[in-house]
Amino acid sequence: MLDKTYTSITKGIRVSVDVTYQENYSKPRQNEFVFSYHVRIANEGEYAVKLLRRQWNIFDSDGRNIIVNGEGVVGKQPIIAPGQSYEYVSGCQLNSELGRMKGIYVMEKIHNGILLEIRIPAFELMVPYRMN
Repeated sequence: MLDKTYTSITKGIRVSVDVTYQENYSKPRQNEFVFSYHVRIANEGEYAVKLLRRQWNIFDSDGRNIIVNGEGVVGKQPIIAPGQSYEYVSGCQLNSELGRMKGIYVMEKIHNGILLEIRIPAFELMVPYRMN
């Protein structure tokens, strides 16, 4: 997790994720572990796309598996032109020190309305002291 970027490319769309453990917002004694993640979506394809929806699969090592669906990201449905990118920061809370997230974005090619499923790479959520 330290200085690690998780990346995947699907149909010309590069999705990169960096994760940060939020120690100041976490309460380990209450089993509350907060992580933020910075996502960069780069359009390396030939056509503009609009991000319509997202689905996250969040796995907590306490055995929980949460699926989160929603429109856009952080309240927006950005249009990303070829050669352009869109970035945002979001977060999640786990009940344990270890977890994993992965997901998909549903995007639409602006010029013809074709829908694309774009893979969000799986990334680890781990408090730093668990890495030793």
